[in-house]
Amino acid sequence: MITVIIPALNEEDHIGSVVRFARSQPLVNEVIVVDDKSSDRTVAIAQENGAKVITSTKLGKGASMKEGILFATNEILTFLDGDIDPYPFYTIKLLTEPLLKGEAEFVKSAFSRNAGRVTELVAKPLLSIFFPDLLAFSQPLSGMIAGKKSLFEKLDFRDDYGVDIGILIDMHLMQVRMKEVEIGYLENKSKPWQALGKMSKEVAQTIIFKAASSKNPNYNVEELGVLNEIRSQMEFALVDHLSNLSKLMAFDMDNTLLRGRFIDACANRFDFKKPLMDIRSSEKDETVLTKRIANLLKGRTIQELIETVEQIELVEGTKEIVTELKKRGYIVGIITDSYDCIANHIKNKLGMDFTLANELEFSKGICTGEVKIPSFLYNHPKSLCRHTLCKTNALISILEKYDIKMENTIAIGDSNNDLCMIKEAGMGISFCSREELLNHHADLVISEPSFAELLEVT
Repeated sequence: MITVIIPALNEEDHIGSVVRFARSQPLVNEVIVVDDKSSDRTVAIAQENGAKVITSTKLGKGASMKEGILFATNEILTFLDGDIDPYPFYTIKLLTEPLLKGEAEFVKSAFSRNAGRVTELVAKPLLSIFFPDLLAFSQPLSGMIAGKKSLFEKLDFRDDYGVDIGILIDMHLMQVRMKEVEIGYLENKSKPWQALGKMSKEVAQTIIFKAASSKNPNYNVEELGVLNEIRSQMEFALVDHLSNLSKLMAFDMDNTLLRGRFIDACANRFDFKKPLMDIRSSEKDETVLTKRIANLLKGRTIQELIETVEQIELVEGTKEIVTELKKRGYIVGIITDSYDCIANHIKNKLGMDFTLANELEFSKGICTGEVKIPSFLYNHPKSLCRHTLCKTNALISILEKYDIKMENTIAIGDSNNDLCMIKEAGMGISFCSREELLNHHADLVISEPSFAELLEVT
């Protein structure tokens, strides 16, 4: 019999179909979804459709795969990705048949679609140098695989994008009998070009690390020197071209541009910390939450609010960074769930181009306690997630205004409120965040309170 293991993170749109597909296949008597601490309904939907669900103890696909193996009760294991729908009907049969017939001990899928950019530009060139025998695999980064549990248990799974190529190399080094099978056409979303940087780096690191640790004869100073020279010359040639593209950089405000949260500073100054905490702990509806918090500012003058934000330190050197980013062709601004009067003050202070925020209402300079949540924050037909309110919706709005593509966008934030925006932007950056999920999804994690690192990736 066969166990199907599906690592999953926030896959509520597809996980039900994937689980049903797996359970419908002959010889499959166990489907395990390893949840990577999803924040949506992935777990509930997987359970409703008959999967055994376990929660991974550590973020990352490799850790999820390892834990799925530990829970599996069969010797024949198949791994499927949780974001593909539909799978070709014979996917599991094609992956497992060579194992059941004794023709192979590890099987990797190939499928019809445009060749992956990281595969063609990073993985295959490096494999041609260090592991040329693996060029026989047309899609070495494919995540749909099958093999024997007893072999998988011997592997050291990486927790980043290098996990799939790492498995292939380890099986090769163990001299396991391997086979690639064509499973048909798959439709899945290509990553924007900036997001490919993280994937490329981790795939390259895995191949080079495996070559070094296996004492590969092709791993030497000369080959690494050639690779470094090619990389340097390509980077030099691309810099001028990239500087001419229309690009946008969106900053969160609280705990990102500011070394604190505006509403928390107001709570301390105007003595409503307890009511604020009560609202946050009791109110689950995002719209009502926003309106109730705004009501705490009723009666405060615009001058008092500006004085309050002036007491919050800005990240040092930000104005100079913004100036340099604009010289490099970036439209730079703020997307925040705070208030427009505060965001505009920070925008003007830093010389930014735009702000998107909630609209706090005033009468004769005094806050009424009312707030208008602008339409660009609400879910709409072009939304990329299901949240009622989301900064990604605001990002889509500003991109349409400036006629800039999502893949030419960098988004920077610190909290899970920024998660969708950081996932969907061409490059997502986590800034001084304690949120494990945000750091996991970000293409770059900045852990020190400085934006200087932005100049290295732009």
